[in-house]
Amino acid sequence: MYQASGALASAPISLRGAWIRAAATAIVKGTLTKAMPLRRPVHQASLPRTAVVVTTYNRPDALALVLDGYRDQLDQYFELIVADDGSTHETADLIEDARRTARFPISHVWQEDRGFRAAAIRNRTVASSLAEYLIFTDGDCVPGPAFVSRHRQLAQRGCFVAGSRVSLQARLTRAVTDQRIAIHRWGLRAWAGARLRGDVNRLLPLLPLPLSGSWRTATPHRWKGHGSFNLAVWRSDFERINGFDESFEGWGFEDTDLVVRLVTAGVRYKAGRLAVPVFHLWHPQSDRAYWGGNRQRFEEMVASGRTTAIIGLDRHRSEFGLQ
Repeated sequence: MYQASGALASAPISLRGAWIRAAATAIVKGTLTKAMPLRRPVHQASLPRTAVVVTTYNRPDALALVLDGYRDQLDQYFELIVADDGSTHETADLIEDARRTARFPISHVWQEDRGFRAAAIRNRTVASSLAEYLIFTDGDCVPGPAFVSRHRQLAQRGCFVAGSRVSLQARLTRAVTDQRIAIHRWGLRAWAGARLRGDVNRLLPLLPLPLSGSWRTATPHRWKGHGSFNLAVWRSDFERINGFDESFEGWGFEDTDLVVRLVTAGVRYKAGRLAVPVFHLWHPQSDRAYWGGNRQRFEEMVASGRTTAIIGLDRHRSEFGLQ
């Protein structure tokens, strides 16, 4: 028997019915079964100046698909910054190639490879930019064509936006990376086929609902389940909590720590579910050696009620000339 999960499971019964009816109507009309056309909205320049921060480490095959997805965005009014946690020259070469054809600025912020230091490279990347709105994602998360456009339209002062992801299994990931297949152009019919073959974990995030609606801000203090693979925040709020806490090294909890501090500081959660999904490429499980220590550090932060990072964004201000 089917069991609802995620955003659908946590919604009131009346909302669940509305979501399902809206998605069913879209399917009947055929709007979800075709590849998305690339028509650029004319109003996007009036939205906040935006930087997309893409974290990567030595995975150029995945990053190539991600960069392809951003190249085909409906909204080209953004800058893309690759936050590189110590990759080799192959990644730099790929980014340079992407720069030549992109209609938006692409930059590359690199740090020495000294283990998993995602918090540090994200902070350095933000410090290098003047953008007022920040969209964090990963170098193995491929965006659909409306990803940036919808994120910018969801931007609301006093809120952060967290979206969801559809995860590809290993077989499909190998196929699309080996052949550089443009999965960001797939319609629901193609994804439904992948789901039937067991190549993706779910379809629900791909059923879009209107960006407006009170339900998107109905759980303002919710922090569980949000990750930096798909997270947008105003720069002013990010600076107020001093960014990511670089005390977290090794995999685990650095993004959850950020979200909890945002909520504690009064920044409200706004749901990006059913609006801004990404397609997460499979990879082996990350090294969990630091998980226990990071969890303890996270729990201590929660108990203290602290909102600012111990080692955070402020340490990079002089490097990039920030005041």
